[in-house]
Amino acid sequence: MTHPAFTLNQAAVIGAGTMGRGIVMSLVNAGIPVLWLDNNPQVLDQGLTLVAQTNAQQVQRGRISEQDAAARLARVTPVTDYAALAGVDLLIEAVYENLELKQRIFRELDAVLKPSAILASNTSALDIDAIAAVTARPEQVLGLHFFSPAHIMKLLEIVRGARTAPAVLDAALALGERIGKVAVVAGNCHGFIGNRMLHTYVREARMLLLEGALPQQVDAALQAFGFAMGPFRMYDVVGIDLEWRARELAGRGQDDVAVQVDNRLCGLGRFGQKVGLGYYRYAEGSREALHDPAVDALVLQVAEQLGFARRAITDAEVLERCLLALVNEGAKILAEGIARSSADIDLVYLNGYGFPMDQGGPMNWADGQGLGAILDRLGTLQARLGEHWQAAPLIERLVADGKRFADVQEGRV
Repeated sequence: MTHPAFTLNQAAVIGAGTMGRGIVMSLVNAGIPVLWLDNNPQVLDQGLTLVAQTNAQQVQRGRISEQDAAARLARVTPVTDYAALAGVDLLIEAVYENLELKQRIFRELDAVLKPSAILASNTSALDIDAIAAVTARPEQVLGLHFFSPAHIMKLLEIVRGARTAPAVLDAALALGERIGKVAVVAGNCHGFIGNRMLHTYVREARMLLLEGALPQQVDAALQAFGFAMGPFRMYDVVGIDLEWRARELAGRGQDDVAVQVDNRLCGLGRFGQKVGLGYYRYAEGSREALHDPAVDALVLQVAEQLGFARRAITDAEVLERCLLALVNEGAKILAEGIARSSADIDLVYLNGYGFPMDQGGPMNWADGQGLGAILDRLGTLQARLGEHWQAAPLIERLVADGKRFADVQEGRV
């Protein structure tokens, strides 16, 4: 599978935050030596300490030997400048989500790294082509979107830019296999496959809160369907403040009706599990999400201020809207060729987003429901809730032809 011109003997990771640490562990655990750089020496020291602690825990649990732990740590070499990275075969940048910052890093690295090196960005949503454009080697730039915690989560979204060379994609797929990931190639669009679909799913969940549901009800309905966790528990785990800060940085999106509950929670410092308070509350040192009546009261207050007339919402409506939002966006992704197949979309959702394994993923679930029924249900939602529920043209086409999502490959039926 690997292109003969590409051999991965030495990797480098830039960034020693949560993602950088997980990526370093993914690589060294698979036997790949890593040079590690962060512009803050203190953060890099903390990163090395945390990698050592994680290995020690693995030894205690009997999962690896003392020798394995020592060998893993020995594969990490902290460095202090870009010049030290000149000879690496693959560089993965894992700094925070800011396009200008990533472009600056790639521009500087392009001048330093050997011509054959592959440059990858661990971005969850940013434009890979805009990052590649600042280099003289756009065919050797791609996205490697790891999921947090990166050394545990199985999914790796490989994002191909407009000019990413096939051999570079092959090398990325081979890397995914080597580090034990389920690797899926995605096209370049905002959010790629997983987060682009997630955006529509969480928007429905947030609107349901304003219209009459409460966080616990939405989460319970989706967890009863089989999701690992509902959207509000998920936000507590990843940090409600991540999107809030991203909206602040971007200077847009904060006035969107759907995010007003999140904004209020963040304004109160309720950032999620890490601070013990989010949509739920958490006892000291515990990850158990406990119902917090103060959040219910806040939801009611925000809904009233925004002029919503709340009504009783059934668990069936929660499921209907959240699942169909995923499916309809998935259909658009499939038609655009952002995903090569519906099976790839399902792999993303099963391995990165906690979709129930026994349902086989959102697109497989929809095929099982029958696309005619899905089209009817979308029509009902469109009549009741507005134009954003209009069915993706691909669904109409597949229904007319008596086909399923599973029959679409590379954007063609």
